[in-house]
Amino acid sequence: MVASCRATLYTAADCAVRPLLAPAQDMWIATFESESNKAYSMRGFKEPGFAERQKAAMQARENLLQKFRTQPTADDPEVARRRAEREAIAANRARLKQEREAAKAEQKRREQEAAAAEAARIAREKEEAAARQAQVEAEQKAKRDARYAARKAKGRKR
Repeated sequence: MVASCRATLYTAADCAVRPLLAPAQDMWIATFESESNKAYSMRGFKEPGFAERQKAAMQARENLLQKFRTQPTADDPEVARRRAEREAIAANRARLKQEREAAKAEQKRREQEAAAAEAARIAREKEEAAARQAQVEAEQKAKRDARYAARKAKGRKR
């Protein structure tokens, strides 16, 4: 019978007195009774007055001031060491950034050189193709002229 009581607020005596309920009812009753118990337990709560709130605010300000007073000063060796570490890290970061930028500039220069070489190769090929075409056209014209001259010569012989 004790195992059926799911709420922790019940004692063994409460479980013995209370009949067995369905789990849903048991949960609802446990919730309801715990809410009423909460209200009962909050009965001793007293709203803080003005003087108490003022004292709490003063204490908070003092705690904040104390926190800043305990901080190390700028000439503390630990602060100087941490500052030097931060500066070393920043210098290393700047050096790495410059190296990356130099590598990017070198890569860009190589790409531009490759593009210029490719453009020169394409221009040279176009010139060669134009020269070959001009030569082929000249040969065709010479053949055509030769055929024309042969026809004219044949017509004169008659």
